[in-house]
Amino acid sequence: MSRPMNGSRKIVLMEPPYYRLFKDTYSMDRHPLSLGYLSGTIKTRTDWDVVSYNADFKPGGEIFSYKHFAGEGFEYYLENLRTVTGGLWREIEHSLETEGPSVLGITAKSQNFTSALRVARLAKKMDPGMLIVLGGPHASMVGMDAMRNPEVDICVVGEGENTIVDLLDALDGRRDLTDVPGLILRDGEKIISTGTRDLIEDLDTLCFPHEHAPELLKDYDRYPASAFKNIFATRGCPYNCFFCGSREIWTRRTRFRSIENVINEIKGLRARGLDSVHFDDDTFGVNRKYLFGLCAAIKRDCPGLEWSCEIHVKLVDDQVVRAMKEAGCNRIYLGVESGNDSILSEIRKEFTFEEALDASRVIKKHGISLRVFMMIGFPQDTRETLNDTIRAIRKIDCDSIIFSIFTPYPGTEAFRYCEQRGLVDEDFDVALYNHQSPANYFCDNISPKEFRKLAVKTARTVDRINTMKRLKQVFSAGILSRIGRLGMKESLRRGKRLLLRR
Repeated sequence: MSRPMNGSRKIVLMEPPYYRLFKDTYSMDRHPLSLGYLSGTIKTRTDWDVVSYNADFKPGGEIFSYKHFAGEGFEYYLENLRTVTGGLWREIEHSLETEGPSVLGITAKSQNFTSALRVARLAKKMDPGMLIVLGGPHASMVGMDAMRNPEVDICVVGEGENTIVDLLDALDGRRDLTDVPGLILRDGEKIISTGTRDLIEDLDTLCFPHEHAPELLKDYDRYPASAFKNIFATRGCPYNCFFCGSREIWTRRTRFRSIENVINEIKGLRARGLDSVHFDDDTFGVNRKYLFGLCAAIKRDCPGLEWSCEIHVKLVDDQVVRAMKEAGCNRIYLGVESGNDSILSEIRKEFTFEEALDASRVIKKHGISLRVFMMIGFPQDTRETLNDTIRAIRKIDCDSIIFSIFTPYPGTEAFRYCEQRGLVDEDFDVALYNHQSPANYFCDNISPKEFRKLAVKTARTVDRINTMKRLKQVFSAGILSRIGRLGMKESLRRGKRLLLRR
Protein backbone atom coordinates (compact mmCIF):
# COMPACT_ATOMS: atom_id res chain seq x y z
CA MET A 1 0.00 0.00 0.00
CA SER A 2 1.42 3.39 -0.97
CA ARG A 3 0.50 6.83 0.28
CA PRO A 4 -3.25 7.62 -0.19
CA MET A 5 -2.89 10.72 -2.24
CA ASN A 6 -5.13 13.72 -2.10
CA GLY A 7 -1.85 15.50 -2.70
CA SER A 8 -1.04 16.26 0.92
CA ARG A 9 1.59 14.87 3.23
CA LYS A 10 -0.39 15.69 6.32
CA ILE A 11 -1.63 13.51 9.14
CA VAL A 12 -4.27 14.59 11.65
CA LEU A 13 -4.25 12.76 14.98
CA MET A 14 -7.61 12.87 16.72
CA GLU A 15 -9.20 12.16 20.09
CA PRO A 16 -12.84 11.50 19.11
CA PRO A 17 -15.66 13.08 21.12
CA TYR A 18 -17.14 11.29 24.10
CA TYR A 19 -18.06 13.61 26.96
CA ARG A 20 -19.41 16.19 24.52
CA LEU A 21 -21.90 13.61 23.30
CA PHE A 22 -23.66 13.69 26.69
CA LYS A 23 -24.13 17.46 26.78
CA ASP A 24 -23.39 20.28 24.33
CA THR A 25 -21.42 22.30 26.85
CA TYR A 26 -19.17 19.54 28.22
CA SER A 27 -15.45 19.68 27.50
CA MET A 28 -12.45 17.46 28.18
CA ASP A 29 -10.03 20.22 29.13
CA ARG A 30 -7.01 18.01 28.77
CA HIS A 31 -4.25 17.51 26.24
CA PRO A 32 -4.42 13.75 25.58
CA LEU A 33 -0.96 12.33 26.26
CA SER A 34 -1.25 9.92 23.35
CA LEU A 35 -1.70 12.81 20.92
CA GLY A 36 1.22 14.66 22.52
CA TYR A 37 3.61 11.73 22.28
CA LEU A 38 2.61 10.76 18.73
CA SER A 39 2.47 14.25 17.23
CA GLY A 40 5.80 15.20 18.82
CA THR A 41 7.40 12.02 17.47
CA ILE A 42 6.10 12.67 13.96
CA LYS A 43 7.30 16.27 14.11
CA THR A 44 10.83 15.37 15.20
CA ARG A 45 11.37 12.15 13.24
CA THR A 46 9.57 12.66 9.91
CA ASP A 47 8.98 15.45 7.42
CA TRP A 48 5.21 15.02 7.46
CA ASP A 49 2.94 17.85 8.55
CA VAL A 50 1.01 16.87 11.67
CA VAL A 51 -1.90 18.36 13.60
CA SER A 52 -3.33 16.98 16.84
CA TYR A 53 -7.03 17.56 17.40
CA ASN A 54 -8.93 16.87 20.60
CA ALA A 55 -12.53 16.81 19.34
CA ASP A 56 -13.71 16.35 22.95
CA PHE A 57 -12.46 19.85 23.84
CA LYS A 58 -14.83 22.81 23.66
CA PRO A 59 -13.27 26.21 24.38
CA GLY A 60 -15.07 27.76 27.33
CA GLY A 61 -16.96 24.53 28.03
CA GLU A 62 -17.81 23.07 31.43
CA ILE A 63 -16.25 20.14 33.27
CA PHE A 64 -18.44 17.04 32.88
CA SER A 65 -20.48 15.64 35.74
CA TYR A 66 -20.98 11.90 36.01
CA LYS A 67 -24.51 12.55 37.28
CA HIS A 68 -25.37 13.46 33.70
CA PHE A 69 -24.23 10.07 32.37
CA ALA A 70 -27.61 8.47 33.09
CA GLY A 71 -31.16 9.47 32.23
CA GLU A 72 -31.45 12.44 29.89
CA GLY A 73 -27.69 12.67 29.34
CA PHE A 74 -27.48 9.02 28.27
CA GLU A 75 -30.39 9.47 25.83
CA TYR A 76 -28.71 12.54 24.36
CA TYR A 77 -25.47 10.56 23.99
CA LEU A 78 -27.25 7.75 22.12
CA GLU A 79 -29.02 10.22 19.85
CA ASN A 80 -25.70 11.89 19.00
CA LEU A 81 -24.30 8.52 17.96
CA ARG A 82 -27.38 7.68 15.90
CA THR A 83 -27.59 11.01 14.10
CA VAL A 84 -24.23 12.36 12.99
CA THR A 85 -25.63 15.60 11.57
CA GLY A 86 -25.58 17.79 14.70
CA GLY A 87 -23.37 20.76 15.45
CA LEU A 88 -20.53 18.71 16.93
CA TRP A 89 -20.24 16.48 13.88
CA ARG A 90 -20.41 19.49 11.54
CA GLU A 91 -17.61 21.05 13.58
CA ILE A 92 -15.47 17.91 13.13
CA GLU A 93 -16.26 17.78 9.41
CA HIS A 94 -15.30 21.43 8.99
CA SER A 95 -12.02 20.90 10.88
CA LEU A 96 -11.05 17.96 8.68
CA GLU A 97 -11.97 19.87 5.52
CA THR A 98 -9.82 22.79 6.69
CA GLU A 99 -6.81 20.58 7.48
CA GLY A 100 -7.17 18.34 4.41
CA PRO A 101 -5.12 15.36 5.67
CA SER A 102 -4.31 12.31 3.58
CA VAL A 103 -4.06 10.26 6.82
CA LEU A 104 -6.38 10.45 9.82
CA GLY A 105 -5.13 8.71 12.97
CA ILE A 106 -7.83 8.17 15.59
CA THR A 107 -7.00 7.05 19.13
CA ALA A 108 -9.82 5.13 20.77
CA LYS A 109 -10.64 3.65 24.13
CA SER A 110 -13.53 1.18 24.32
CA GLN A 111 -15.97 3.83 25.53
CA ASN A 112 -15.34 6.15 22.55
CA PHE A 113 -14.76 3.46 19.92
CA THR A 114 -18.21 3.91 18.37
CA SER A 115 -17.61 7.65 18.22
CA ALA A 116 -14.26 6.96 16.52
CA LEU A 117 -16.07 4.92 13.85
CA ARG A 118 -18.54 7.77 13.28
CA VAL A 119 -15.60 10.11 12.71
CA ALA A 120 -14.00 7.62 10.32
CA ARG A 121 -17.21 7.39 8.27
CA LEU A 122 -17.46 11.16 8.08
CA ALA A 123 -13.87 11.34 6.87
CA LYS A 124 -14.38 8.63 4.24
CA LYS A 125 -17.52 10.39 2.99
CA MET A 126 -15.51 13.61 2.57
CA ASP A 127 -12.51 11.90 0.97
CA PRO A 128 -12.78 8.16 0.14
CA GLY A 129 -9.00 8.08 -0.38
CA MET A 130 -8.17 9.27 3.12
CA LEU A 131 -6.33 6.55 5.05
CA ILE A 132 -7.94 5.83 8.42
CA VAL A 133 -5.53 4.52 11.06
CA LEU A 134 -7.01 3.39 14.37
CA GLY A 135 -4.84 3.22 17.49
CA GLY A 136 -5.20 3.43 21.24
CA PRO A 137 -6.22 0.92 23.93
CA HIS A 138 -9.26 -0.50 22.12
CA ALA A 139 -7.35 -1.39 18.95
CA SER A 140 -4.61 -2.98 21.06
CA MET A 141 -7.07 -5.08 23.05
CA VAL A 142 -9.40 -6.31 20.28
CA GLY A 143 -6.90 -6.50 17.39
CA MET A 144 -8.45 -8.12 14.32
CA ASP A 145 -12.02 -7.44 15.49
CA ALA A 146 -11.56 -3.68 14.99
CA MET A 147 -10.96 -4.34 11.30
CA ARG A 148 -14.49 -5.69 10.84
CA ASN A 149 -15.41 -2.07 10.24
CA PRO A 150 -14.72 -1.25 6.57
CA GLU A 151 -13.99 2.41 7.31
CA VAL A 152 -10.85 1.39 9.23
CA ASP A 153 -7.88 0.79 6.93
CA ILE A 154 -5.11 0.03 9.45
CA CYS A 155 -4.91 -0.70 13.18
CA VAL A 156 -1.85 0.12 15.26
CA VAL A 157 -1.44 -2.38 18.10
CA GLY A 158 0.64 -1.59 21.17
CA GLU A 159 2.90 1.43 21.63
CA GLY A 160 2.54 3.69 18.65
CA GLU A 161 5.50 6.07 18.64
CA ASN A 162 7.89 3.93 16.58
CA THR A 163 5.11 2.29 14.60
CA ILE A 164 3.66 5.56 13.29
CA VAL A 165 7.08 6.69 12.05
CA ASP A 166 7.60 3.41 10.18
CA LEU A 167 4.04 3.54 8.82
CA LEU A 168 4.56 7.02 7.34
CA ASP A 169 7.89 5.84 5.92
CA ALA A 170 6.03 3.01 4.19
CA LEU A 171 3.43 5.40 2.78
CA ASP A 172 6.33 7.38 1.30
CA GLY A 173 7.47 4.18 -0.46
CA ARG A 174 10.63 3.63 1.57
CA ARG A 175 9.50 0.25 2.89
CA ASP A 176 6.60 -2.16 2.64
CA LEU A 177 3.73 -1.87 5.12
CA THR A 178 3.82 -5.60 5.71
CA ASP A 179 7.36 -5.15 7.06
CA VAL A 180 6.20 -2.70 9.75
CA PRO A 181 5.59 -4.62 12.99
CA GLY A 182 2.63 -3.61 15.13
CA LEU A 183 0.02 -3.27 12.36
CA ILE A 184 -3.17 -5.02 11.32
CA LEU A 185 -4.11 -4.19 7.74
CA ARG A 186 -6.06 -5.27 4.70
CA ASP A 187 -4.41 -7.30 1.96
CA GLY A 188 -7.11 -7.57 -0.66
CA GLU A 189 -9.94 -9.52 0.98
CA LYS A 190 -7.70 -10.75 3.77
CA ILE A 191 -6.86 -9.08 7.07
CA ILE A 192 -3.29 -9.68 8.16
CA SER A 193 -1.16 -8.94 11.19
CA THR A 194 2.45 -7.83 10.79
CA GLY A 195 3.37 -9.21 14.20
CA THR A 196 4.14 -7.74 17.60
CA ARG A 197 6.43 -4.77 17.98
CA ASP A 198 8.96 -4.75 20.81
CA LEU A 199 8.28 -2.33 23.64
CA ILE A 200 10.33 0.84 23.84
CA GLU A 201 13.05 0.06 26.37
CA ASP A 202 14.49 3.55 26.78
CA LEU A 203 11.53 5.81 27.58
CA ASP A 204 13.90 8.79 27.78
CA THR A 205 14.05 8.72 23.96
CA LEU A 206 10.42 9.87 23.82
CA CYS A 207 9.57 13.55 23.43
CA PHE A 208 7.77 15.52 26.15
CA PRO A 209 4.06 15.59 25.18
CA HIS A 210 3.66 19.31 25.92
CA GLU A 211 6.82 20.36 24.09
CA HIS A 212 5.38 20.71 20.58
CA ALA A 213 1.77 21.39 21.59
CA PRO A 214 1.94 25.16 20.91
CA GLU A 215 2.54 24.51 17.20
CA LEU A 216 0.73 21.18 16.72
CA LEU A 217 -2.37 21.16 18.95
CA LYS A 218 -5.51 22.67 17.46
CA ASP A 219 -6.82 25.56 19.63
CA TYR A 220 -3.73 25.37 21.85
CA ASP A 221 -4.09 28.95 23.05
CA ARG A 222 -7.66 28.29 24.21
CA TYR A 223 -6.75 25.47 26.62
CA PRO A 224 -6.35 26.21 30.33
CA ALA A 225 -2.81 25.70 31.63
CA SER A 226 -4.03 22.74 33.72
CA ALA A 227 -4.79 20.81 30.50
CA PHE A 228 -1.07 20.00 30.26
CA LYS A 229 -0.42 18.85 33.83
CA ASN A 230 -0.51 15.06 33.20
CA ILE A 231 2.75 13.15 32.89
CA PHE A 232 3.96 9.53 32.90
CA ALA A 233 6.98 8.44 34.93
CA THR A 234 6.47 4.76 34.04
CA ARG A 235 4.68 2.44 31.64
CA GLY A 236 3.33 -0.91 32.77
CA CYS A 237 1.89 -2.19 36.04
CA PRO A 238 2.99 -5.33 37.92
CA TYR A 239 -0.43 -5.93 39.46
CA ASN A 240 -2.97 -8.29 37.95
CA CYS A 241 -6.42 -6.87 38.64
CA PHE A 242 -9.19 -8.96 37.11
CA PHE A 243 -10.92 -6.08 35.29
CA CYS A 244 -7.93 -4.04 34.10
CA GLY A 245 -6.85 -3.84 30.46
CA SER A 246 -3.49 -2.19 31.11
CA ARG A 247 -1.52 -5.41 30.93
CA GLU A 248 -2.94 -6.06 27.44
CA ILE A 249 -1.19 -2.88 26.27
CA TRP A 250 1.85 -2.15 28.47
CA THR A 251 2.28 -5.67 29.94
CA ARG A 252 2.95 -6.28 33.65
CA ARG A 253 6.60 -5.30 33.34
CA THR A 254 7.19 -1.75 34.50
CA ARG A 255 9.54 0.44 32.50
CA PHE A 256 10.91 3.60 34.11
CA ARG A 257 11.95 6.94 32.72
CA SER A 258 15.11 8.26 34.34
CA ILE A 259 14.42 10.57 37.26
CA GLU A 260 16.41 13.31 35.50
CA ASN A 261 14.16 12.99 32.43
CA VAL A 262 10.98 13.28 34.53
CA ILE A 263 12.36 16.32 36.37
CA ASN A 264 13.25 18.01 33.08
CA GLU A 265 9.69 17.53 31.85
CA ILE A 266 8.30 18.99 35.08
CA LYS A 267 10.64 21.98 34.75
CA GLY A 268 9.35 22.52 31.21
CA LEU A 269 5.77 22.51 32.47
CA ARG A 270 6.61 24.92 35.27
CA ALA A 271 8.22 27.27 32.75
CA ARG A 272 4.80 27.36 31.08
CA GLY A 273 3.16 28.44 34.33
CA LEU A 274 2.16 25.13 35.89
CA ASP A 275 2.75 24.54 39.60
CA SER A 276 0.79 21.29 39.79
CA VAL A 277 1.14 17.98 37.92
CA HIS A 278 -0.58 14.61 37.99
CA PHE A 279 1.31 11.36 37.45
CA ASP A 280 -0.83 9.33 35.05
CA ASP A 281 1.03 6.08 35.79
CA ASP A 282 -1.30 3.09 36.22
CA THR A 283 0.32 2.62 39.64
CA PHE A 284 2.74 5.17 41.06
CA GLY A 285 5.68 4.03 43.14
CA VAL A 286 5.88 0.35 42.20
CA ASN A 287 9.64 0.47 42.84
CA ARG A 288 10.45 1.79 46.30
CA LYS A 289 13.98 2.97 45.47
CA TYR A 290 12.72 4.83 42.39
CA LEU A 291 9.90 6.43 44.40
CA PHE A 292 12.26 7.78 47.08
CA GLY A 293 14.71 8.97 44.43
CA LEU A 294 11.97 10.78 42.48
CA CYS A 295 10.55 12.37 45.63
CA ALA A 296 14.00 13.59 46.66
CA ALA A 297 14.60 15.06 43.20
CA ILE A 298 11.21 16.83 43.14
CA LYS A 299 11.85 18.27 46.60
CA ARG A 300 15.33 19.47 45.58
CA ASP A 301 14.77 20.64 42.00
CA CYS A 302 11.08 21.61 41.92
CA PRO A 303 10.38 23.37 45.24
CA GLY A 304 6.77 24.41 45.68
CA LEU A 305 5.44 21.88 43.16
CA GLU A 306 2.18 20.16 44.08
CA TRP A 307 1.40 16.80 42.57
CA SER A 308 -0.99 13.86 42.69
CA CYS A 309 -0.96 10.18 41.71
CA GLU A 310 -2.73 6.83 42.03
CA ILE A 311 -1.08 4.27 44.29
CA HIS A 312 -1.77 0.66 45.31
CA VAL A 313 -2.87 -0.08 48.88
CA LYS A 314 0.06 -2.48 49.34
CA LEU A 315 2.56 0.29 48.58
CA VAL A 316 1.30 2.62 51.29
CA ASP A 317 3.27 2.92 54.51
CA ASP A 318 4.32 5.76 56.78
CA GLN A 319 7.78 6.20 55.27
CA VAL A 320 6.49 6.28 51.68
CA VAL A 321 3.69 8.73 52.37
CA ARG A 322 5.95 11.00 54.43
CA ALA A 323 8.44 11.18 51.54
CA MET A 324 5.62 11.94 49.10
CA LYS A 325 4.18 14.64 51.34
CA GLU A 326 7.58 16.30 51.83
CA ALA A 327 8.02 16.34 48.04
CA GLY A 328 4.72 18.19 47.54
CA CYS A 329 2.18 15.38 47.01
CA ASN A 330 -1.21 16.87 47.88
CA ARG A 331 -3.61 14.25 46.56
CA ILE A 332 -3.62 10.46 46.29
CA TYR A 333 -6.07 8.22 44.45
CA LEU A 334 -6.58 4.76 45.94
CA GLY A 335 -8.30 1.91 44.07
CA VAL A 336 -10.18 0.07 46.82
CA GLU A 337 -13.17 -1.03 44.67
CA SER A 338 -15.02 -3.33 47.12
CA GLY A 339 -15.76 -3.53 50.81
CA ASN A 340 -15.97 -7.32 50.76
CA ASP A 341 -12.80 -9.41 51.17
CA SER A 342 -14.13 -12.28 49.10
CA ILE A 343 -14.74 -9.95 46.13
CA LEU A 344 -11.35 -8.29 46.64
CA SER A 345 -9.80 -11.75 46.39
CA GLU A 346 -11.85 -12.64 43.28
CA ILE A 347 -10.76 -9.48 41.46
CA ARG A 348 -7.16 -9.97 42.67
CA LYS A 349 -6.62 -6.67 44.44
CA GLU A 350 -4.10 -8.42 46.76
CA PHE A 351 -5.30 -6.72 49.95
CA THR A 352 -8.16 -6.86 52.44
CA PHE A 353 -10.57 -4.06 53.18
CA GLU A 354 -8.98 -3.64 56.61
CA GLU A 355 -5.63 -3.05 54.88
CA ALA A 356 -7.31 -0.44 52.68
CA LEU A 357 -8.63 1.29 55.81
CA ASP A 358 -5.11 1.29 57.28
CA ALA A 359 -3.71 2.81 54.07
CA SER A 360 -6.34 5.54 54.09
CA ARG A 361 -5.52 6.40 57.71
CA VAL A 362 -1.80 6.72 56.90
CA ILE A 363 -2.51 9.02 53.94
CA LYS A 364 -4.92 11.21 55.93
CA LYS A 365 -2.54 11.33 58.89
CA HIS A 366 -0.01 13.10 56.67
CA GLY A 367 -2.57 15.68 55.55
CA ILE A 368 -2.86 14.48 51.96
CA SER A 369 -6.23 14.65 50.22
CA LEU A 370 -7.53 11.16 49.43
CA ARG A 371 -9.91 10.10 46.68
CA VAL A 372 -11.06 6.48 46.70
CA PHE A 373 -12.34 4.42 43.77
CA MET A 374 -15.25 2.10 44.62
CA MET A 375 -16.99 -0.22 42.16
CA ILE A 376 -20.08 -2.42 42.22
CA GLY A 377 -21.58 -4.93 39.82
CA PHE A 378 -18.77 -7.46 39.49
CA PRO A 379 -20.00 -10.79 38.09
CA GLN A 380 -19.19 -12.37 41.49
CA ASP A 381 -21.14 -9.76 43.49
CA THR A 382 -24.16 -10.72 45.58
CA ARG A 383 -26.65 -8.59 47.46
CA GLU A 384 -24.58 -9.17 50.62
CA THR A 385 -21.25 -8.15 49.02
CA LEU A 386 -22.84 -5.04 47.54
CA ASN A 387 -24.18 -4.07 50.95
CA ASP A 388 -20.66 -4.58 52.34
CA THR A 389 -19.41 -2.10 49.74
CA ILE A 390 -22.09 0.44 50.66
CA ARG A 391 -21.04 0.13 54.32
CA ALA A 392 -17.39 0.50 53.26
CA ILE A 393 -18.21 3.70 51.37
CA ARG A 394 -19.66 5.13 54.58
CA LYS A 395 -16.73 3.94 56.68
CA ILE A 396 -13.54 4.77 54.78
CA ASP A 397 -11.82 8.03 55.72
CA CYS A 398 -11.35 9.99 52.50
CA ASP A 399 -12.19 13.32 50.89
CA SER A 400 -14.35 11.91 48.11
CA ILE A 401 -15.55 8.65 46.59
CA ILE A 402 -15.28 8.00 42.85
CA PHE A 403 -18.09 5.56 42.10
CA SER A 404 -18.22 3.17 39.14
CA ILE A 405 -20.29 0.26 37.88
CA PHE A 406 -18.24 -2.67 36.61
CA THR A 407 -17.76 -2.57 32.82
CA PRO A 408 -16.08 -5.47 30.99
CA TYR A 409 -14.01 -4.06 28.13
CA PRO A 410 -13.53 -6.21 25.02
CA GLY A 411 -10.16 -7.93 24.95
CA THR A 412 -9.80 -8.09 28.75
CA GLU A 413 -9.92 -11.12 31.00
CA ALA A 414 -13.09 -9.73 32.60
CA PHE A 415 -14.81 -9.64 29.21
CA ARG A 416 -13.87 -13.23 28.46
CA TYR A 417 -15.11 -14.26 31.92
CA CYS A 418 -18.47 -12.59 31.23
CA GLU A 419 -18.67 -14.18 27.79
CA GLN A 420 -18.16 -17.67 29.27
CA ARG A 421 -21.04 -17.08 31.69
CA GLY A 422 -23.41 -15.66 29.11
CA LEU A 423 -23.32 -12.17 30.64
CA VAL A 424 -22.29 -10.67 27.30
CA ASP A 425 -23.19 -12.04 23.89
CA GLU A 426 -22.13 -11.66 20.27
CA ASP A 427 -24.28 -8.55 19.90
CA PHE A 428 -22.46 -6.71 22.70
CA ASP A 429 -22.58 -3.01 21.81
CA VAL A 430 -19.60 -1.29 23.39
CA ALA A 431 -21.28 2.11 22.99
CA LEU A 432 -23.94 1.26 25.59
CA TYR A 433 -21.62 0.68 28.52
CA ASN A 434 -19.56 3.01 30.67
CA HIS A 435 -18.84 3.17 34.39
CA GLN A 436 -22.04 5.13 35.09
CA SER A 437 -24.27 3.68 32.35
CA PRO A 438 -27.84 2.68 33.30
CA ALA A 439 -27.39 -0.25 30.87
CA ASN A 440 -24.58 -1.86 32.88
CA TYR A 441 -25.55 -5.24 34.29
CA PHE A 442 -23.08 -8.14 34.41
CA CYS A 443 -24.00 -9.97 37.61
CA ASP A 444 -24.28 -13.73 37.96
CA ASN A 445 -26.08 -13.67 41.31
CA ILE A 446 -28.44 -10.67 41.27
CA SER A 447 -31.47 -10.01 39.05
CA PRO A 448 -31.35 -6.95 36.74
CA LYS A 449 -34.16 -5.24 38.65
CA GLU A 450 -32.55 -5.78 42.05
CA PHE A 451 -29.14 -4.71 40.78
CA ARG A 452 -30.52 -1.47 39.33
CA LYS A 453 -32.14 -0.76 42.70
CA LEU A 454 -28.86 -1.34 44.55
CA ALA A 455 -26.91 0.70 41.99
CA VAL A 456 -29.22 3.68 42.49
CA LYS A 457 -28.97 3.28 46.27
CA THR A 458 -25.16 3.21 46.09
CA ALA A 459 -25.00 6.23 43.77
CA ARG A 460 -27.23 8.22 46.11
CA THR A 461 -25.14 7.20 49.12
CA VAL A 462 -21.96 8.31 47.35
CA ASP A 463 -23.56 11.58 46.27
CA ARG A 464 -24.75 12.34 49.79
CA ILE A 465 -21.38 11.49 51.36
CA ASN A 466 -19.43 13.52 48.78
CA THR A 467 -21.74 16.50 49.25
CA MET A 468 -21.28 16.40 53.02
CA LYS A 469 -17.51 16.06 52.68
CA ARG A 470 -17.38 19.06 50.36
CA LEU A 471 -19.58 21.03 52.73
CA LYS A 472 -17.25 20.17 55.57
CA GLN A 473 -14.32 21.47 53.51
CA VAL A 474 -16.25 24.66 52.78
CA PHE A 475 -17.01 25.17 56.47
CA SER A 476 -13.39 24.42 57.39
CA ALA A 477 -12.16 27.01 54.91
CA GLY A 478 -14.33 29.63 56.60
CA ILE A 479 -16.24 30.31 53.39
CA LEU A 480 -19.55 30.15 55.23
CA SER A 481 -18.56 32.59 57.95
CA ARG A 482 -20.77 35.22 56.29
CA ILE A 483 -23.85 33.12 57.04
CA GLY A 484 -23.83 34.06 60.71
CA ARG A 485 -25.38 32.14 63.53
CA LEU A 486 -28.03 30.13 61.74
CA GLY A 487 -29.55 26.82 62.67
CA MET A 488 -27.77 23.74 61.35
CA LYS A 489 -30.50 22.96 58.79
CA GLU A 490 -30.48 26.48 57.38
CA SER A 491 -26.66 26.56 57.37
CA LEU A 492 -26.53 23.32 55.41
CA ARG A 493 -29.20 24.49 52.97
CA ARG A 494 -27.34 27.72 52.27
CA GLY A 495 -24.02 25.89 52.27
CA LYS A 496 -25.22 23.54 49.54
CA ARG A 497 -26.41 26.50 47.50
CA LEU A 498 -23.05 28.20 47.95
CA LEU A 499 -21.21 24.99 47.06
CA LEU A 500 -23.12 24.68 43.79
CA ARG A 501 -22.05 28.19 42.82
CA ARG A 502 -18.35 27.44 43.45
